[in-house]
Parts: sequence; C-alpha cells; structure tokens
Amino acid sequence: MRYFAAALALLAAPLLQACAPALNAEPASASQSAPAEQRAPVTILISIDGFHPSYLDRGITPTISGLAQTGVRTAMRPSFPSKTFPNHWTLVTGLVPDHHGITANRMEDKARPDEVFTMATLDPFWWSAAKPVWVEAEEAGIRSAAMFWPGSAVPWGGTAQPFGAVTDGVLPSDWQQFSMQVSNTQRVNAVLDWLRRPAEIRPEFVTLYFDTVDTAGHKGGPDSEELNAAVRDVDAHISMLVEGLQILGQPANIVIVSDHGMAATSSHRVVVLDDIVDASLYRLIDAGAFATFEPLPGQENAFRAAILADHDHMTCWPKDAIPARYKYGTNDRIPPYFCLAETGWSITPKASEARWSGGNHGYDNFATEMQAVFVASGPAFREGVTLPVVDNTALAPLVRKLIGLPRSPQGDGPYDALFPAIKQAD
Repeated sequence: MRYFAAALALLAAPLLQACAPALNAEPASASQSAPAEQRAPVTILISIDGFHPSYLDRGITPTISGLAQTGVRTAMRPSFPSKTFPNHWTLVTGLVPDHHGITANRMEDKARPDEVFTMATLDPFWWSAAKPVWVEAEEAGIRSAAMFWPGSAVPWGGTAQPFGAVTDGVLPSDWQQFSMQVSNTQRVNAVLDWLRRPAEIRPEFVTLYFDTVDTAGHKGGPDSEELNAAVRDVDAHISMLVEGLQILGQPANIVIVSDHGMAATSSHRVVVLDDIVDASLYRLIDAGAFATFEPLPGQENAFRAAILADHDHMTCWPKDAIPARYKYGTNDRIPPYFCLAETGWSITPKASEARWSGGNHGYDNFATEMQAVFVASGPAFREGVTLPVVDNTALAPLVRKLIGLPRSPQGDGPYDALFPAIKQAD
C-alpha cells in the first residue's frame, strides 16, 4: 500500500507544486536553501516480458493498475511470431520482424553459414536492418540509457572484429548487458542512479526490462501461483521506481509494455514430428510453438509432401505461402518451411514419457492469449482512457513523439494509432 500511495503521489506532484506558494505561511528568505531543480520529464519505457493484459485484473498489481486508472490502458497485438526478441525489436523500431530482420529467437543467415543467432548474439550484423529508437536519440543529441532491453548492448551499425571487439557502432550513452543475476531491485536502482546525475549527463530516455514474469509463466503457466508471485514482485519494483522518482522530484512519462502474453501448455498437447515426417528428410531449425525446417538435398519433394499434408493441431506452409495477415515470410532468414501449432500445443521432434505443464508463446499473434499490455501515465498522457487494441508497431512512433524525434520514414503500421493516448495530440 505504501508503494501504491507513492505512485499516486508522483502523479499528483505537479498539482502539489503548483499549489505550494499558497501553502507557505511566510515568504522565502535568503537564508533558506535554493529552490529544487525544475526537471524536464524523462520518458521511461518499461518492458515486463510475458505480461498479459489480464494480469492487471487479478487484484495483485496496485501500482501498475493505479497508473492505468490515472493514465491510458490498452492491449497490444504482438507481431508474428509472438517471441521475445522479434517483438522487442519491433517495439523500438516500428517494423515487423519480417522487415527488421530479427525473425526468431534462434535463426540462421546464408551470409553467415557457420553461425547461429541466439538471444546472446551481439554482433551488429544480425541487427543492422533497422535502427532502434535509442540510436536515433543519440544521433539527435538526446541522451539515452538502457537497462537490459534486448538488443541494447549491440553497438548498432558497427563491425565486429576478431576477439569480440566492435568498431564504429552506436550504443546508448549508458547501458548494461543482460544478466539474470542482476536482481529487479538492482535494475531499478541503476535507473534511479542514472537519474540522480547532473543534468548534462542525465538520460532523457530510459528503458527498463524485467524477465521474471515470462520465466515464471514458462515454468508454471499463466494461471500459476508462481506467475502471480512474479507479477506481484514486478509491481512492487515499479512502485519502488515511482517512489524513487518522487524523491528525486523527477517527472516521468512512464510507458509499460510487454512483448507477448502466455498460453498454458502441457505434455498432453504435443505434436510429435516423428509421427508425421521421416527425420532423414529435413534439418530442424526451431521447434516449440512453431517449427521451422530446411529439406535436405535431394529430399525436397518427399519432405514437402509429408509436411504440407493435413495435421491435427498444426498447420504448415512453405515460407512464400504463409498467410498475409502474419506479415511474415519474405525475409531471407526465415527457413523454407514453417509450421504453427494450435495455441497451447507444442511441436517436438520426438515423443517423451515425461509429464509436464507450463506456458509458452510464439503462437498466432491474433490469439487472445498472446496479447501484450500497454499502460502509460505521466504529464504527457490523458487520464482514465482505455483505447482499442493496437498493433505493437505503434509503440515506436509514440516513443519518438515523447522524446522529441521527428517522424521516421520506416514503419509497418498506422503511425498514430497510440497518439490518442497523448494530451493534445497533433
């Protein structure tokens, strides 16, 4: 309750400051301390990985729900596929994965046949197709700081040299490379420490990333107490951030988003590839909520006939026939064949006797279970507003507007879909 009160107090702070002169019983004297610094609002973009909008209705998020009530709330439709790295890159570029090049959490590129992209990859080669908002901010003289946002530790536009060095790349002015050993408390404290700096080296745009809700959702599923505990913990840490901002006297436009939701999964809902197609016909690249394949040389026709047959709980396409609504299938990094599981089902190469339950994402981005959250509150935002569902390509244009960047020539959705969230949007 203390944290919730702090959140509301932060939102009320501008009003209280405006009323302050009338509350003073005596005029200020020369002996009194100098007036507090008048800070411009900072934009803080917070990602809670795997946070479904419905989690706000469980009665366990007093701070985030309070920010939604006094600000703007909606659900976002993730881009396809509804995976972490593709969607985090969409959120900061405004492009769908098919266009920004981070097409999966694991992918290959014919230009680098001996390499595989994973979520630990920092080589700018893989990220260079689209410029993230913090790079454009830095180029425009807007200081940025990134606490773990996927891709924020990549020296964008640089060239990797032997032994891991990168030349000529652009990074946020302040950043930290992701580590699960850095606690949520340490993450929030790092952001507050950045904002304690003198104005000339204080960030104007900050990102903050929490992975613990997604981790709990994978382990226990979206309806588990494990997930609820993680949601409570992140809400408490956002309260810690809000309270810290209040103490600093730092106004903030806080934007809370997620990359996707979470669907319940189980060992009772599994599609086994060995029951469908001979493993000697293909090379499997990825599996789970979806599976991607490359036929082996000389086996193209046999594989095509087997994989494109009708299958229970799974639909397969050659990449050039993936339905247009997914906006996915033209990028060279997408393998030749793509199979999508029915929401809540899993695709695996072989059968297993193990029994398990949990959660996953990566499914049809139009599935309700995959929806992502959007909450925004601060001096730039309207109050008590709920918007219709928007595509997550709309987030980058909103952030650009908040931090003073001009409209980008790149973009894959209605540019102004989130502008109704802003006061006096033009």
